[in-house]
Amino acid sequence: MKDRNMKESVAIVTGASQGIGRATAIRLAKDFSVVVLAARDGKALQETAGGVTANGATPLTAELDLRSSESTETLVKQTLDRFGRIDALVNIAGAVPQIDLFEMTDQQWQDGMELKFHGARRLTILAWEALKASQGSVVLTSGSAALDPKPAFAAVAAINAAIIAMAKAFAEQGIKDGVQVNSVVPGPVMTHRRRTFMEKWAPAHGMTVEEATKKFPAQVGISRYGTPEEVADLMAFLVSPSAKWLTGTSVRIDGGEIKGI
Repeated sequence: MKDRNMKESVAIVTGASQGIGRATAIRLAKDFSVVVLAARDGKALQETAGGVTANGATPLTAELDLRSSESTETLVKQTLDRFGRIDALVNIAGAVPQIDLFEMTDQQWQDGMELKFHGARRLTILAWEALKASQGSVVLTSGSAALDPKPAFAAVAAINAAIIAMAKAFAEQGIKDGVQVNSVVPGPVMTHRRRTFMEKWAPAHGMTVEEATKKFPAQVGISRYGTPEEVADLMAFLVSPSAKWLTGTSVRIDGGEIKGI
């Protein structure tokens, strides 16, 4: 893979309205000249765009639902029509419902697959020719449940495991085409969604939010929750020239949650 001038490059980040997606988009703005922001919440995307601008890059917001094949086509077309290139694609969109294995409906399974798995699959394929031209990079985001499945997180585990496998397959083709592909496997991260859950769960169980925030990491054997910014730093490294020979790899960032080799 050739070196590229990051300050003349274009990155797409999905799920950019909050959490790891927002942190990654803002972090990439330090290295890329353009960061394209995709998510369903247009108002939240504007807040992310402000952070991108503050870090020196041009934002382009795309309010769309990646469960739709038309939306993925629109995102790639808008990016290429406006900027003529794609150098990095970071697939983060896709919150999979945490419902017990025996209670989750077929539709809930399908919804999770459509956004996180098929949305990333379609978008990567549609952007592939542009990524070949730029000798660019792709990151797909999984999660630590893929490596330690539990009944309450069955869909999360299954879909995230599929993401890791798909990244490996894309990486094999990428070796031939000059496109770098990796997956990132975050552990428990304190996002807005998790904080909102804590604010509801803690009082119902006779705890303060601070007490609950300490209790949960201890239960899985880690010292604390990770931050979206810590994951974003890893994403930025993976799409940088410094990581150009790192491909086909699944990178865990979980504070030591997964103990297996």
